[in-house]
Amino acid sequence: MCTRIFWNDNAVAKTVTRCMDWAVSDEPELWFVPRGTTRNGHGDEASHSWTSRYASVATSMWSMGTVDGLNENGFGAHALYLDPEDVSFPENDGRPSVANAMWVQYLLDNYRTVAEAVADIDRVRITSPLFRGMELGVHIAIEDASGDSAIIEPLDGTLVVHHGPQYTVMANSPTLDEQLENLTQYRPFGGELPPPGDITSADRFVRAAYFLNYLPEPENTEEAVAGVFQLIANVSVPYGAPYSTGDVYPTWWRAGADLTNRIYYFGSTRSPNIFWIELDELADSQEVRKLDPRELTLVGNQTSHLAPAELAY
Repeated sequence: MCTRIFWNDNAVAKTVTRCMDWAVSDEPELWFVPRGTTRNGHGDEASHSWTSRYASVATSMWSMGTVDGLNENGFGAHALYLDPEDVSFPENDGRPSVANAMWVQYLLDNYRTVAEAVADIDRVRITSPLFRGMELGVHIAIEDASGDSAIIEPLDGTLVVHHGPQYTVMANSPTLDEQLENLTQYRPFGGELPPPGDITSADRFVRAAYFLNYLPEPENTEEAVAGVFQLIANVSVPYGAPYSTGDVYPTWWRAGADLTNRIYYFGSTRSPNIFWIELDELADSQEVRKLDPRELTLVGNQTSHLAPAELAY
């Protein structure tokens, strides 16, 4: 499915990337959401509503929620698939609710740092309404421009938080604890096995951690961004490549962010190009704006090409 990689131990820029792997296109759209935008969590009868404190650039999935994004503070958030069999969301205890499809947007709208988000983690209750008729298990990765990171997983009716700059890689199932245990079989993480080459979640997790460990110090921000995009390409799944089950979940797009300089990057795997949005140019705008990131000719700085639009979710 998907992979997230955070390069936070270089001295130039904190950069992050993720890919979206799915059986069919998630029909992504790229949005600029200004401060002061009223949002709804689309949860259950106790659904939470809020007004965004911070502007963000966000990628939506099927116009039903946000799966990836960066806000004006250099705070990033990403939703990746976690097998519903591994997931157990909190029961209704009277707290306001936010659907898992809106979880990323809620975080982008409300928090400056990972520490703030973690301290406030139980303020709302995350729910799992059907998503196009499917049960959607998710876990969340967040990071900020200081290099801090956290991975949040809804397990056994509570949100389990792994908080610290050491949590730089995330993939899909199994849970993070099991992924980290598996990692110890490989060098240089305690074992002797070389990096594996399959497209399974466990193998992608190991390969991402392995090559991230060896990235040389970048000389500039361009190299800091290029480094993580090189790694995410290494764990992306080419069109047509089957898992052992015979199922095919290719990589449809790859996104990234320079948290230090607040720039969001995007590239469709149908195109050889990468384009970017500079949040500092938009942060004070009061208009919701939108761009179709599947347009194959997009390349370079596309900040000025975001067009005014009405939010679809």
